[in-house]
Amino acid sequence: MPDLENTMIQRDFVEEMRTSYRDYSLSVIIARALPDVRDGLKPVQRRVLYAMIELGLQPDKPHRKCARIVGDTMGKYHPHGDSSIYDALVHMTEDYSLAIPLIDGHGNFGSIDGDSAAAMRYTEARLSDGAMTLLEHLEKGLVEFDPNFDESEKEPRVLPAMLPNLLINGTTGIAVGMATNIPPHNPGEVINGVIACMENPEITLDELMECIPGPDFPTGGIITNADELKSLYETGEGKIRIKARTEIENGENGRKNIVITEIPYTVAGRKTSLVENLVSLMKDRVFDEIYDVRDESSKEGIRIVIEVKKDRDAGNLLNGLLKKSSLEDTYGACFLAVKDKQPYQFSLKGMIEEFIAFQEELYTKEYQFLLEKAKKRLEIVEGLIRAVDVIDVIIEVLRGSDSVKQAKECLINGVIEGVRFKTETARAVASSFDFTERQADAILAMQLSKLVGLEILKLNEEQSQLLKDIRHYEKILKSRKELHKVIKEQLLIFKEKFARERRTAIMVSQSTSYVVEERVEDLYILGDRFGYTKAVDTATYQRAGEEALTEFTTRIKIKSNDKLGIFTEEGNLYQLKVSAIPKGRIKDKGTLLQVLTKMDKETPLFTMPYEDMFDAQFLFMTKGGLVKRVSGIEFDASRRVIAATKLAEGDRIAAIVPLSASEVLSGKMKVTVLTSKKLALMFSLEEIPEQKKTGKGVKGIALTKDETVTGIAVHDGKSDFLELDGKKLNLKKMRTRKRGLPGIKAVFE
Repeated sequence: MPDLENTMIQRDFVEEMRTSYRDYSLSVIIARALPDVRDGLKPVQRRVLYAMIELGLQPDKPHRKCARIVGDTMGKYHPHGDSSIYDALVHMTEDYSLAIPLIDGHGNFGSIDGDSAAAMRYTEARLSDGAMTLLEHLEKGLVEFDPNFDESEKEPRVLPAMLPNLLINGTTGIAVGMATNIPPHNPGEVINGVIACMENPEITLDELMECIPGPDFPTGGIITNADELKSLYETGEGKIRIKARTEIENGENGRKNIVITEIPYTVAGRKTSLVENLVSLMKDRVFDEIYDVRDESSKEGIRIVIEVKKDRDAGNLLNGLLKKSSLEDTYGACFLAVKDKQPYQFSLKGMIEEFIAFQEELYTKEYQFLLEKAKKRLEIVEGLIRAVDVIDVIIEVLRGSDSVKQAKECLINGVIEGVRFKTETARAVASSFDFTERQADAILAMQLSKLVGLEILKLNEEQSQLLKDIRHYEKILKSRKELHKVIKEQLLIFKEKFARERRTAIMVSQSTSYVVEERVEDLYILGDRFGYTKAVDTATYQRAGEEALTEFTTRIKIKSNDKLGIFTEEGNLYQLKVSAIPKGRIKDKGTLLQVLTKMDKETPLFTMPYEDMFDAQFLFMTKGGLVKRVSGIEFDASRRVIAATKLAEGDRIAAIVPLSASEVLSGKMKVTVLTSKKLALMFSLEEIPEQKKTGKGVKGIALTKDETVTGIAVHDGKSDFLELDGKKLNLKKMRTRKRGLPGIKAVFE
């Protein structure tokens, strides 16, 4: 048994948590979420591209199943979930996300609408021309390689990127306590900026922004805060306001159409959500001016059409949509990337300077590689040329040697012992041989066909070219100016290949405002006894016969810009905009009033135009027999719902009756109350005191324990009969009594 007491390591829990979390954070930052400032790739992206070049998936080769690519990447370099690897692969195919896609996909890789890619077993891929600018020259030893996770393979620490991929394609990543969000830029503009920075290392930001005026999103759109871009490029952090590109066209039937042809980059990959958002703004009547929304996008491009109702201001509606929808959005930029295994926030110039420094390192290593290769070849060529002049002696050496080793020793060091010569002259020449080992190997491997005169001429020409190349390489390696010249030449070749017209326009901030257009019309609000409510226009109401309207217990004529006041049995008053009530036909079912007002299990009792309430008084009668009058001005409030009265515990409102000023002042009005036991009481309206809405009221009728008020009516007392609770009450057999007394037996006809 091991001695546990001596092998146990005791550590403070807090310190262990701190250390472990720090290690985890660093791993996420460096090995997962943030790109390297040199090649602009996150580890998973770099490993996918390297696995593809190892599989030989160059742009001129056939596509290969993505499942194979993901499998190689996961098995050799990235021991994480296959879904994260495939997601990274899919992202590198998206031409609406990247200025230069790095992978050429074949199959369903999703769309700008938000459709997801097909499973990896169905899709195929190969490298794009853009990816080759990052992967070429790997065999030249320009970058360092590290062991993979199980040390069975080698993988590049960084790709030898000769294109400023980080600025051109941008990136996004969320680490621990930090995040990066670098927008894509125009390839031609970025290359111009790099060249300008190489030609003038002291270039100012203003001068640099003449080359790179701002981001250039693949989805186009318009950047609306050009005045804030300088701060972003100076500090490496800021916000970019981008809006959709729109046009206003003439539509059918005299309507105008707002046509969206480019969407903000922030909704790229979520276009369907944008369309659904616009449709919901129409259905929820946030914008009453919208007649219809439809998506007419195709392979030719984006086309989302918003039809505007007749005689409405399309420009004003567009301003409102920019404020209320994602047609205008904010892109939060942060130029965060990894340098020397540490995260840094870069300015625009700082990022370009890092790329230039990386190019100087790459091209220096490349020309050192080429110089070394040329010198080695020159050594061989010079040896072959020398060998041709003494080829007869070399043949004698080969024929007179017992082994290749003996012949090689003679060629390198002139050792002739044991070698059989035909002539002493050949022996003397052979003893003077001093070929290098590389030359000796080339001579021994030389074919006899190389002795043809034309081949000898080629060797001389090759020697001349190699000497010229060596002088050229040495010149480049000795001069930074010459090195920059070579870098610029290559960048200009890339510019010719990848440059395109700017897609995203840049403009200075402009203030826009939306004015709600009020189109006032007369409507009728119809509601049945179940609470289903709808609005109909005047023409529809007038065409309907009285028979068709009998089912509606609520019929209110009101203006379209007015509101309804809705009292509930629970003592609350709700406000409801008429514009929020769906318009329909007489035969339509309508929408429950509880749904429209968002009531929580309350029962609507009485409804009237909200503006008419302030000129009236209201008679409140509770089921418990309490009664009061309240001035309508008490209900003037901006809140959607208020308490309309105070109720005793367990009590509810039985009825609410609006009273005009003439009815209150006449002194002749009567109040008749009917109870659940068919008892009735009639008394003068003057007996009911006026109270605040917070008052409970006074006793209107004395009730027994299990008796409640079921109906109430206000009348002038001149008629012999009164319609109450659906029945005709005989008033001749009743007489006016004092408020607060029990009722008498009601007589119905």
